[in-house]
Amino acid sequence: MKYKITLSVIFIFFLFQSNNAQEESDLLSHYKSYYTQMLKQDDAQGIINAMTHLLILEPNVKRSDTLALRYMNDGKYFQALNLIGIDTNDNDTNMMVEVKAICLKALNQPTRALEHYELLFKRIPSASLAYELADLKIQLNDLIGANLNITYGIANCSSDMMKPFYETQQPYQVPLKAAFLYLKAIAKYSEDPESNHDFSTAILDESLALAPKFNLAILAKNAISTKKEELEK
Repeated sequence: MKYKITLSVIFIFFLFQSNNAQEESDLLSHYKSYYTQMLKQDDAQGIINAMTHLLILEPNVKRSDTLALRYMNDGKYFQALNLIGIDTNDNDTNMMVEVKAICLKALNQPTRALEHYELLFKRIPSASLAYELADLKIQLNDLIGANLNITYGIANCSSDMMKPFYETQQPYQVPLKAAFLYLKAIAKYSEDPESNHDFSTAILDESLALAPKFNLAILAKNAISTKKEELEK
């Protein structure tokens, strides 16, 4: 009698496990189809919902990276960081490191963002990453480090490389070299705001020669000129 009861319990257990596996498989198939449909409809929130369910049902690093990237692209920086964390980790994929860096910079955390940009630059050095490093280092008053990145960037950027800017109502882009010259001028001025007006203005003129409508460079030149006039008075 006990033997029959034991067999019945085992049978029920395996039947339960089989049903669960089938339900999970059905859910996985459903959300994969749902994800594909949301992509077709370009439904941002639907894509995030589908990917979240897929990540729960079938966790993997690639899916986590992709979901964090989607959050970042939608401007949901906190959500992206809550998903992948903020600490530096040598085992992180390049995508994960970049997402952390961009999100932390967007959330005005330059020191933490710099850690991730440094790690990414060690892995895949490029002029565009050198720009981000220089920009952050100027914010943190590491002018020596910023100038090293600026020198690298100018030496390694080609004429077809562009840098986008979003501070105006209408986003625009300028040659990357012009953007580096802008940073070089800001770093030069920051070294000695009372004496480096002319040096900084000359560098900004170089930048504007490459990009005459470069708004940030125009604003910086006007601001430096105003400061110089105030000091002379």
